[in-house]
Amino acid sequence: MASDKEYLEFVLEQLSDLEGVSHRAMMGEYIIYYEGKVVGGIYDDRFLVKDTPSANRIVPNAPKELPYEGAKEMLLPDVDDRALLTELIPAIANDLPEPKKKKKG
Repeated sequence: MASDKEYLEFVLEQLSDLEGVSHRAMMGEYIIYYEGKVVGGIYDDRFLVKDTPSANRIVPNAPKELPYEGAKEMLLPDVDDRALLTELIPAIANDLPEPKKKKKG
């Protein structure tokens, strides 16, 4: 099942206090970036974020769900809690390595 563009717009509105949020459509779903790092995505109209140490500290009771068959489990934060998301997304990005530079050629 593909995610609705309306749900994407809702999530982006919830994240609008953060600068550096972007997204990309991929196979009917949406990948969410923060400052160039993949922090999560929208899968079947669920906003799932990467399971990192900081994410587990901030949302220790968040359910873990699979975005799709064969993927790693991700966390399902309360998307209605804008303040929580504003704290959570930068913390996840800080746990992640810098994106690899694409080779020219």
